[in-house]
Amino acid sequence: MVLDVSGVGYLVQIIPSLALNAKAGDELFLNTAFIVREDAFTIFGFQTTEELSAFELLRSVTGVGPKSALSIIHQLGVELLGSAVMNEDDNAFKQVSGIGPKTAKLIVVTLAGKIGGAGNKGLSSVDSEIVAALVGLGYAPKAADQAVTEARVGLKDGSKEDLLRRSLALLGTR
Repeated sequence: MVLDVSGVGYLVQIIPSLALNAKAGDELFLNTAFIVREDAFTIFGFQTTEELSAFELLRSVTGVGPKSALSIIHQLGVELLGSAVMNEDDNAFKQVSGIGPKTAKLIVVTLAGKIGGAGNKGLSSVDSEIVAALVGLGYAPKAADQAVTEARVGLKDGSKEDLLRRSLALLGTR
């Protein structure tokens, strides 16, 4: 898509569903990522900040470039992407064109605790931080998510450290 900004046209890579909904002359707001490489400057545009965040997270995975990340977001969407990572389902990524079994597994392993699906939608940023810390310690994302949710129920206005301590205690009893 060519985006006209004050008379200057910018070529922006977008997902096909966004291109189908946009018409020439429409006013459009995009969240963008500007990728600078030796051979090209490329702009990627997204409708939501969630899509942009998912794009940036996917790019942090070794072997996933911007075009592959865009394909994943297009084919899976942010919700399914988060759910696949939370459920450790690398098969969802294998269905995306250009993503092989090794890269699919690497996506799941790398993004565990960094991105969540429907399972952790209700988590606050502190809770998500604790889940990420627990995953970093080697706990499964699902188990860490469940432990933090359970620990939060019995904990009123406790500190981050109290929540982590209680979550670790719950995980230790399982």
